[in-house]
Amino acid sequence: MSNTTRASASFTAMQDEQLLDAIGPALSRLRRRTPGSSKDLARNVLLNVIYDAPDGITVGEVAVEMGYLQSAASRLISACIAEGLVRRAADQSDGRRTVLELTEDGENERRRYATAQRRAYEEITHDWSTEDRLQFARLALRYSNDSAAYSRGRNAPTARDDTS
Repeated sequence: MSNTTRASASFTAMQDEQLLDAIGPALSRLRRRTPGSSKDLARNVLLNVIYDAPDGITVGEVAVEMGYLQSAASRLISACIAEGLVRRAADQSDGRRTVLELTEDGENERRRYATAQRRAYEEITHDWSTEDRLQFARLALRYSNDSAAYSRGRNAPTARDDTS
């Protein structure tokens, strides 16, 4: 019996609650095991956060989205600006607001990293059926979209926040 078959059998044998309890640590392991260095991972997350905000995103909004202190997000952003991956720009709808945008090099780096991630996904899942690979991809994308909406709802100011 292969390691994959053994692992699949152990997941099947898990009780529903055990399976649901295991998902958080599994998602954490996925993030830690992404190809590249920790610098690449942080940079990739930043580039994707900016890419996912077509109307622009501020340093503070990046910090919230990434779960970083604003000072740490600012250092990462400054490094990416110095590397020519990100630029600051005036918000076209509010000139007082400065937003971050990807440069052409930043978009190329984001795509390069996405290609490496796809290659890793294909290698990791090479002995999965095509149906399982596609179903997992669909569910992972659905989870990603739903978690983004969940995060926006949790980070939205409440009436109580406005009265301080």
